[in-house]
Amino acid sequence: MTASDSRRYDVVIVGGGHNALVSAAYLARAGRRVVVIERSDAVGGAAVSERPWAGVDARLSRYSYLVSLLPQQIIDDLGLRLELRRRRYSSYTPDPADPTRGILVDTQDAEATAASFARALGEDGADEAARFAAFGERLAPLARAVFPTMTEPLPTADDLRVRVADDELWEALTTRPLGDLLRSSLASDLVRGIALTDGLIGTFASSDDPSLAQNRCFLYHVIGGGTGDWDVPVGGMGAVTAELERAARAAGAEIVTGVEVISISPDGDVHTMTDRSEVFHGDLVLSGVGRAVLDRLLAAGGAATTGADEPEGAQVKVNMLLSRLPRLRDETVTPEAAFAGTFHVNETMTQLDAAHAAASGGLVPEPLPVEIYCHSLTDPSILGEELRASGAQTLTMFGLQVPHRLIGDVDPVAAGARLLAAAQASLESVLAEPLRDCILRAPDGRLCIEARTTRDLEESLNMVGGDIFHGALSWPWLPAPADSPAARWGVSTPHARILLCGSSAQRGGAVSGIGGQNAAMAALEILGR
Repeated sequence: MTASDSRRYDVVIVGGGHNALVSAAYLARAGRRVVVIERSDAVGGAAVSERPWAGVDARLSRYSYLVSLLPQQIIDDLGLRLELRRRRYSSYTPDPADPTRGILVDTQDAEATAASFARALGEDGADEAARFAAFGERLAPLARAVFPTMTEPLPTADDLRVRVADDELWEALTTRPLGDLLRSSLASDLVRGIALTDGLIGTFASSDDPSLAQNRCFLYHVIGGGTGDWDVPVGGMGAVTAELERAARAAGAEIVTGVEVISISPDGDVHTMTDRSEVFHGDLVLSGVGRAVLDRLLAAGGAATTGADEPEGAQVKVNMLLSRLPRLRDETVTPEAAFAGTFHVNETMTQLDAAHAAASGGLVPEPLPVEIYCHSLTDPSILGEELRASGAQTLTMFGLQVPHRLIGDVDPVAAGARLLAAAQASLESVLAEPLRDCILRAPDGRLCIEARTTRDLEESLNMVGGDIFHGALSWPWLPAPADSPAARWGVSTPHARILLCGSSAQRGGAVSGIGGQNAAMAALEILGR
């Protein structure tokens, strides 16, 4: 079967996640004929809002939930109408040994933050507060140096090292396990844990992992926006996807949903199958799916694969709707302050490493390290008018150190229930009342709570291994200058006509659009030749 003229494009994009939409918008705005092919009935991938409970007017960011890495340049270039709100409280971390005290980091009140350190840590609190602030200040130049390069051709490591202008920090972050840097910068196990969590989101590693996977994850989390702040998308994550889809369609991109891609060939043929087979031919093909999925499609087309390792996610996400926020054992902090930022539970550095050891041995960590946040405190628009008036709030729990291997051949429903119970028990260890007493019920009587495991991500979003990054994160630089547009932008594959545009791109991962922008820039260079 040959592709008809009506199915020939400059660029065919496989997968309709947010990065694919970014690529489509850039390419269409540049006058290129582009099509996005998505197997689901709607675009967005993990960056969507859904109503998980029938009859309940709450639009939750069911998978992805915060925005840090989306550059203002992409927002401006594509004319996106988005509102991202900064959270006043960065984090709240109760002491697992005594949950009646904890650390509340208030970005607008340094004195209140220092007082919180003193309450939680006693006579060492003032010094640790100063160390924590100094650590943040030391990372600030790193963020300011690295983040602007994310929408440019990849710099070399040497060039970026000069821009950072802190050789000791550069060496510590890029050559030695993160645990060394945290131990030399911070004294408290509790505070070291606050910092270490940025290296473990969706990443299965210990603080001293020699692979430095935790270091790379940490880097991406502290450079976002050039400040490291994580913002709340008003309207939920679905608002981000809706704007990207609008921008792509307005520019002239074609978007096809409900169509399954079954193979890709190196010459640009993308074979699909719905009720009939069809071929979309592109001068270039951009892959918005993970490398592992791309490899399966290439193999089906008889082509050499990228050789990607099988990815493994390491998290469980719990979504809830509460009638009210639960009371805390720490009476010096209001629930509205504690849950507004990132609420760390059982996440000391020691606990995080112990959880990794337990999971490496095939056990669900006990206690399970979890971090929690409440979207509706910052953006109540995701709730219907009646729910807002009633005082209802959303709550999201993100469990760490839960590798996909723990699901294994276990019944997925049983696995989800086990992880949900572990996450709930962990949170209740710092509450003054049972969480169940605060959970709303849907009209059908069900509690408004759900767990989304790595298996759920694999089955619903085709994310192999439930890996939210589509594979291991990479350093956002090159060892030496590259000699092709695809390599310069970090989107190359073994096939010249096939580029990466999703989270598998060298600077992919999280809701950033960076992989999509990078692929579009490389594609325009190639097509321009």
